[in-house]
Amino acid sequence: MTDTPSLPEGYEISTDPGRVDRERVHHWLSTDAYWALGRTREKQDRAIEGSLNFGVHETVSGEQVAYARVITDRATFAWLCDVYVDPSVRGKGVGSALVAAVRDEMRQYGVRRVLLATHDAHGVYAKLGFAPLERPEHWMALIFGQ
Repeated sequence: MTDTPSLPEGYEISTDPGRVDRERVHHWLSTDAYWALGRTREKQDRAIEGSLNFGVHETVSGEQVAYARVITDRATFAWLCDVYVDPSVRGKGVGSALVAAVRDEMRQYGVRRVLLATHDAHGVYAKLGFAPLERPEHWMALIFGQ
């Protein structure tokens, strides 16, 4: 059984791409996320435009406090990436609720597999049902430079 954490009171999740605070998301990722350090704003905007975006916002101010995006065909496969929670709200359950919302939305589409990569948050994702690949030797990657 996996956790279904609730979003703390005073926050809401939105998949409306118009609500993504692109400047804030770019700042978070390009300056504080090990996987996206130095990412250009233009590249981040293209990533947002080509993805299903999830934002957590304060209900009163509308300020965005967390972000995640999913690259998906909404039928068979999804890649969860760029999960980021503002340091000011970490530890409140915002991130877990965000990832649970992503998981539940992908389940509604009938997606069978949601992948992600993480350097240091295995325990967080495991509580939400993620597990290491059973046969990682079956997976391959094509990498264009560093």
